[in-house]
Amino acid sequence: MAKSFEVTELPVRSAKFIARKQWVVAGADDMFIRIYNYNTMDKVKVFEAHTDYIRCVAVHPTLPYVLSSSDDMLIKLWDWEKGWICTQIFEGHSHYVMQVTFNPKDTNTFASASLDRTIKIWNLGSPDPNFTLDAHLKGVNCVDYFTGGDRPYLITGSDDHTAKVWDYQTKSCVQTLEGHTHNVSAVCFHPELPIIITGSEDGTVRIWHATTYRLENTLNYGLERVWAVGYLKGSRRVVIGYDEGTIMIKLGREEPVASMDSSGKIIWAKHNEVQTVNIKTVGADYEVTDGERLPLAVKELGSCDLYPQSLKHNRNGRFVVVCGDGEYIIYTALAWRNRSFGSALEFVWSSDGEYAVRESTSRIKVFSKNFQERKSIRPTFSAERIFGGTLLAMCSNDFICFYDWAECRLIRRIDVNVKNLYWADSGDLLTIASDTSFYILKYNADIVSSYLDSGNPVDEQGVEDAFEMLHEINERVRTGIWVGDCFIYNNSSSRLNYCVGGEVTTMFHLDRPMYLLGYLASQSRVYLIDKEFNVIGYTLLLSLIEYKTLVMRGDLDRANEVLRSIPKEHHNSVAHFLESRGMPEDALEVATDPNYKFDLAVQLEQLDIAKAIASEAQSESKWKQLGKLAMSTGKLDMAEECLLHAMDLSGLLLLYSAIGDAEGIAKLASLAKDQGKNNVAFLCLFLLGKVEECLQLLVESNRIPEAALLARSYLPSKVSDIVAIWKNDLNKVNPKAAESLADPEEYPNLFEDWQVALAVESNIVQKRCTYPSAEEYLNFAQKSNINLVEVFKSMQVEGDDLELENGDSGIEVPEDNGVEVQEEAQEEAVEVDAEDSTDGSILVNGNDGEEEYGTKNEGTPSA
Repeated sequence: MAKSFEVTELPVRSAKFIARKQWVVAGADDMFIRIYNYNTMDKVKVFEAHTDYIRCVAVHPTLPYVLSSSDDMLIKLWDWEKGWICTQIFEGHSHYVMQVTFNPKDTNTFASASLDRTIKIWNLGSPDPNFTLDAHLKGVNCVDYFTGGDRPYLITGSDDHTAKVWDYQTKSCVQTLEGHTHNVSAVCFHPELPIIITGSEDGTVRIWHATTYRLENTLNYGLERVWAVGYLKGSRRVVIGYDEGTIMIKLGREEPVASMDSSGKIIWAKHNEVQTVNIKTVGADYEVTDGERLPLAVKELGSCDLYPQSLKHNRNGRFVVVCGDGEYIIYTALAWRNRSFGSALEFVWSSDGEYAVRESTSRIKVFSKNFQERKSIRPTFSAERIFGGTLLAMCSNDFICFYDWAECRLIRRIDVNVKNLYWADSGDLLTIASDTSFYILKYNADIVSSYLDSGNPVDEQGVEDAFEMLHEINERVRTGIWVGDCFIYNNSSSRLNYCVGGEVTTMFHLDRPMYLLGYLASQSRVYLIDKEFNVIGYTLLLSLIEYKTLVMRGDLDRANEVLRSIPKEHHNSVAHFLESRGMPEDALEVATDPNYKFDLAVQLEQLDIAKAIASEAQSESKWKQLGKLAMSTGKLDMAEECLLHAMDLSGLLLLYSAIGDAEGIAKLASLAKDQGKNNVAFLCLFLLGKVEECLQLLVESNRIPEAALLARSYLPSKVSDIVAIWKNDLNKVNPKAAESLADPEEYPNLFEDWQVALAVESNIVQKRCTYPSAEEYLNFAQKSNINLVEVFKSMQVEGDDLELENGDSGIEVPEDNGVEVQEEAQEEAVEVDAEDSTDGSILVNGNDGEEEYGTKNEGTPSA
């Protein structure tokens, strides 16, 4: 619900929109008329209109008038431009006036329905009715005018359980609609569909044919009595108001009544009007895009005497049949002249121009090309549907029987529930569509002919080998056509697919329900139509279909010949098809898209082809992908080249370190520094043993705490310099924390084995940048976990020649290792708040000596 208006505690019997003023006008049992603005929700006007219940209000289509009718037996006219004054009163009814309605074809007149059993027709400005219809045996509840064509009709509904159609010019009753079992409370002519809708207090809505007056349907939704029926011009929706609720329904069908011949001429029916368009009139200068609506010029072709429910060209396009209202008419396609007509529930063409009609479930008639009846058939079962094409098919709910057109002999019975049938032009391929799947069959005409010519008896199943089942596809077909050996269809998921040899390929995803019209070979395009009569085209090459058919059959030599006729822009589609068939090598040869071709080359490990594509594209991702593939296949030179092109520094580090290329790592270190990739640069320098440069890189990256730890571990002689830098840096944000940092030159007692570490550094400095050969790797690998300080100390204890440069090492040191702090400053350091340390300075935990560092900067190494 969008909005709600509290009108009165008593019933509101009638409300209407006044759209041009954004108003709602309502009449109620309190005798007042109220007008509301439905945008602002404001009450525009309230006035007492009658002295009894207000039954109906009606709005004039163009003038500022509202009519109201009441149980006071009066009709009043109100003018809102004159302050809602009553400008006229219509007297004459002798009982409650139940409804008033303006004549849409002559808005100066209106009709009123009363429980005095009459309908009165009035003119605005005249106090007396034009005439009175003594309409029913009991009171009249409702009245509505016919809006569709030029018939001067109105319809009434009465407490005598009937509805009646009247000619208000001759003042005669045209038809009485009987069937309701209680008062008829609502009636209307649908403004577009050829139907009459009646609603009753018996709880049902009945739908009648507006021309034949045949009852078409009865709707019962169990919501008690029906009181109102509403409709909207241009829409198939109808709304029904009941005691217990409201129901909205859709009438008719979405699928447009249209047909296209082989030359691209389309004929369609919009209700009784018939129009034509020609696809070939779209100029060559107009670039047709797949999926876009074609700018077609619509021409009026004529009109139909019956309401078209189906429309179909014959095979050569000379004739068009229109079927509906239980009748058919055959027209010439060009001049729209009537050539033949008759009664039919269904009409089908043969592939040779003959036709058949289904008059009922028990009678089918076959006609010659000259419109002469040739045969009348009474099937032994209830024929619910018939289909044309190469054979005449008749369906029950459970099976389908095929007959030849010439003798109407049974060819084959197939037990399947058939929704639709599609024959290929060749006459040997057939699609049977059911509710859940479709089947492709091959019709063996030669086998059938020889069997029938031999005089063998045909049993109730027909000729056993008449059809050969080729494929079953679990998809629901909305509409379909055959193009050569290819079945094109759109499914319930709004995909436009085609099926060749049992292989389904999706051409396009449709954004709304569409219906296939046909295929124009000259344009290589398949055309569809939507419910709004928009025509849309999609490209589909016949040569492409032929190529795929030949590949499926294994005839690759002929397929390669056809491939030459397929334009280059469609070669990628061919390549994807070949890949899906497990032929990636052939796909690589055909593909033209560099990205797709590169992927295929990588998949097939055709590195030279992939490299050529990568060189042309100069794509970083392609070089990277190719580099990894080259490395995994052992082509290390190519891997290095690819990774350099891709600037994949991590990949290069992996490659150089894996093959022990010190020179490559040195180059990589310089490259990484230039690129600002400090993590990679640090690792390269560290692998090369260039610890001094590592230290300098950390300082330059403003990673001072990490630099201090690195110096403590590898370059103790540099610790004092780094600590000085660290103190200076930390002093800017937290002087107490800066003061707590200890320099080993001032406090050597806080640094365990400090003198030993200095001695080790001076002894190994010369050997740090020497790189063993790969053959010596195992010897060095075993030494990777040696603690040089411990080895140095043990050598000294054992009396080796090595001596500490600074004499005795008997320095008192605490148990904690790492960067130590002055004891007297420990407590203060612990209390330093993290918010005071936003520059990445160290926070020291005084209990266990673990250090926690501030935020890392991207692109800089972590220790």
